Amino acid sequence: MGKKNKAEKKAKNGKRKDEFLEKEEFLAEPHDLAAILVQAARSMRTVLSRNLLESGLYAGQDGVMLALAETDGLTAGGLAAKLGVKAPTMTRTIGRMEAQGFLERRPDEDDARLTKVYLTEPGRNRLQTIAEAGQHSEKLATRGLTDKQVRTLMKLLRAVDSNLQAARGAD
Repeated sequence: MGKKNKAEKKAKNGKRKDEFLEKEEFLAEPHDLAAILVQAARSMRTVLSRNLLESGLYAGQDGVMLALAETDGLTAGGLAAKLGVKAPTMTRTIGRMEAQGFLERRPDEDDARLTKVYLTEPGRNRLQTIAEAGQHSEKLATRGLTDKQVRTLMKLLRAVDSNLQAARGAD
């Protein structure tokens, strides 16, 4: 068996694209973008939350743990800003996660007025579970899409997010 020629590849890709576009739910109007994005994000979050629940984690806690895995010892305000949530929400989340044993609060070594948040060993032990849950959710979300389509989707979503972040900063 030899390599497929360009015409065969184009026919295969064209067929796949047509099959993808024939599905009625993909034929949306441009003004539906916000609703579709919000629904896709909710669906992704629901699947991810379900996958994390078995390990004792609740929605949003994975983001806190991943942020601390990247930069341990952030303040509650720093975590809130990094994750795009309000400070009181982050304070409640930190309290709950501290009670679960995933995080601990300690005074800052340089400025005792500040309290910083750190992952505990049980928290670090959950990082692999979070990664696996994320991978499983991504596989479900991108089922039927080619690698190129997934890369394009990610590029487009980053552009949308960048546009919205810039608009938010201009307010």
